[in-house]
Amino acid sequence: MHSPSTRCRLAIFDWVIAPSQRPYFCQHPSVLARSVNVLPYNKVEICGVNTSHLPVLKESEKKELMLAARQGDLKARQRMIQGNLRLVLSVVQRFAGRGECMDDLFQVGCIGLIKAIDNFDPCLNVRFSTYGVPMIVGEIRRFLRDNNTMRVSRSVRDVAYHAMQTKEQLQKELGKEPSLQQVAQRLELPLRTVTLALESVVEPISLYEPVYSDGTDTLYVMDQVGGTDSEESWISGIMLKDTLHTLPSREKQILQLRYLMGKTQMEVAQEIGISQAQVSRLEKQVMGRIRSQL
Repeated sequence: MHSPSTRCRLAIFDWVIAPSQRPYFCQHPSVLARSVNVLPYNKVEICGVNTSHLPVLKESEKKELMLAARQGDLKARQRMIQGNLRLVLSVVQRFAGRGECMDDLFQVGCIGLIKAIDNFDPCLNVRFSTYGVPMIVGEIRRFLRDNNTMRVSRSVRDVAYHAMQTKEQLQKELGKEPSLQQVAQRLELPLRTVTLALESVVEPISLYEPVYSDGTDTLYVMDQVGGTDSEESWISGIMLKDTLHTLPSREKQILQLRYLMGKTQMEVAQEIGISQAQVSRLEKQVMGRIRSQL
């Protein structure tokens, strides 16, 4: 007997996967994803689906299907969904290694894909993946946020509050910044307890915090950070691969170095031979044009 969540997954794939294609897939769609981040792409099985048998659509086919789907053609809509499941998988793979069920993430990504298909305007001169990837990522992020919310308990907040008060008192008494060990001793609490309490209430700095401005160009924290582990880099990378060929050579080079190779603006500036402020300005102009097409 399947659990409610499994029955939901089965129902989704009974609808998404055409009957004529089901013989290619595993007999048990509730099987969890296996080694998504290790196995070659054509051997991945997720939700019981062998992705090597998924159809791949040309851009011209996608446009035709989208136009038909907007006219109420359900078969065209279903073909569009089937033909973009690999796009969902390419996004889901980036969330591997977080302790999440990849089967569930794939299903959530499919919901984002369906929303993208239902809201995409095929008349726009933009590839579907440019619109679809952020929708898929957003759906997965909402799922992770709603299911993995970390809450700081009242007792921990109280310890942090008293620790900060004590720290201020000791600073006045000693005339210098007290150590955490001194704060813990004054509170008669273990050092580890005080340390963890203070860390739990630290507000992370925003990536959009300005660090420099010359009156025309503003540099932000995110401009100083490399992008090799940044989710924004790989998200943009998936989309940019579809749009880079339309850009002038310098703009293309900047975006390749920034979003596909993960270099900082300073590194890009040194490689190209222009200032970091110029790199920042050109990057923002190009990304602004791309976003305006969505």
